[in-house]
Amino acid sequence: MVKNSERDFDLAVVGAGSAGFSAAITAADEGARVALIGYGTIGGTCVNVGCVPSKALIRAAETLHVAHAAGRFDGIKASATVTDWNAVQKQKQDLVDDLRAAKYSDLLSAYTSITYMEGEASYSDQGALIVNGTTIDAEKTIIATGTRPALPSIKGIDNVPYLTSTSALELDKLPKSLLVIGAGYIGVEIAQVFARAGVVVTIISRRGLLPEAEPEIGEALTTYFGDEGINVISGISYEKIEAEGKTVVLTVQDQGQTREISAEKVLIATGRTPNIEGLELPHAGIDVASNNGIKVDAHMCTTREGVYAVGDVTGQDQFVYMAAYGAKIAAKNALNGNSISYDSSVMPAVVFTDPQVASVGLTEAQARDQGIEVRTSVLSLDNVPRALAARDTRGVIKLVADGKTKRLLGAHILAPEGSDSIQTAVLAIKTGMTYEDLGATIFPYLTTVEGLKLAAQTFDLDVKKLSCCAG
Repeated sequence: MVKNSERDFDLAVVGAGSAGFSAAITAADEGARVALIGYGTIGGTCVNVGCVPSKALIRAAETLHVAHAAGRFDGIKASATVTDWNAVQKQKQDLVDDLRAAKYSDLLSAYTSITYMEGEASYSDQGALIVNGTTIDAEKTIIATGTRPALPSIKGIDNVPYLTSTSALELDKLPKSLLVIGAGYIGVEIAQVFARAGVVVTIISRRGLLPEAEPEIGEALTTYFGDEGINVISGISYEKIEAEGKTVVLTVQDQGQTREISAEKVLIATGRTPNIEGLELPHAGIDVASNNGIKVDAHMCTTREGVYAVGDVTGQDQFVYMAAYGAKIAAKNALNGNSISYDSSVMPAVVFTDPQVASVGLTEAQARDQGIEVRTSVLSLDNVPRALAARDTRGVIKLVADGKTKRLLGAHILAPEGSDSIQTAVLAIKTGMTYEDLGATIFPYLTTVEGLKLAAQTFDLDVKKLSCCAG
């Protein structure tokens, strides 16, 4: 357990979001005196403007789709419409407010060794940590200031009334049309919400939907989005964007031709950038990477001794659970010595589109880049009994394995319930299972996760020739 020094605090944590709270609580449980420094709304991105509000609206929009899709069952007809989008937003915001209180602000009273301070932290010319003009006297520091939406370099972008993921999730009135620039996880999730709510949506991207995902998944999701009326335009280059009356017009080069795409609103969803500007990191000798993320080593240490950085501000693994995980490691290392390393090799990632995209481990391309002799298995969901019974065979499962050892290296799922299946693949990869091991494991019948077993069997068998539950 940490031994308290003569300083005011054993640890200063800059940032009061998920990573900051994880670090502060971990340190407090270790017996440390902690200064938790927040700036802006307590709770950070996830609860306020990210995971919680987006998933609430995704579920709301999903009810509209499910009702319209009921016709895939003979003898059933249903419909649903948005009658009051402002009411949907209010219910979402009530959830955000409740969770912010329950998981953040209300927790502070339970930790007497945590002192909460409100203010923008920065390093002085002498490298001291300053908040509201006061020097914070702490043995060690953890920086967890998160990120904000990034702007693409498109001529005229600063002169148009664009939406970010934050403001798009707060609209109390639905636009007639929406242009989404960017096709990463933020762009595709929000695009589908608005499309299902009745907005005409166009997604613009240089490289297509989810360019970091397996190509089979990106291509299939593009088809399913098209089936829902979402127009996806890729392979373009941006020329300019401008406001014309009540619309926004984006000019692009598309296969050598100039093309104009207009909509009532435009959403910029081209990634996020770390919040580092106000920190004055050069004064402290803290280096940043080419993506402006704070450089850290395996122990979450920055280039200044005694200062750590965690979560989205590092520019890597921008998921709330990875931020909390890294923060716990940093807090324990700061207090007890750098003995714990950060490991994201079996990090699950989920995109909450419908179908959902869930992945863990290496893609086929990543494995080949490492010089591995790769084998892959690709199984469409029309081979999964659960999907057939639900009359919803949208999706594909791809497994990546070492061709020599048969050890699983990666799993990639596109399925309506894909997020609930990926943890099985996480454990399979973490424990070093081969695809033969996975294919021989007992799975419950008529579940989506059974698709992993079938995909594993597909390495060596034609599963269409297997009887029910064969294995």
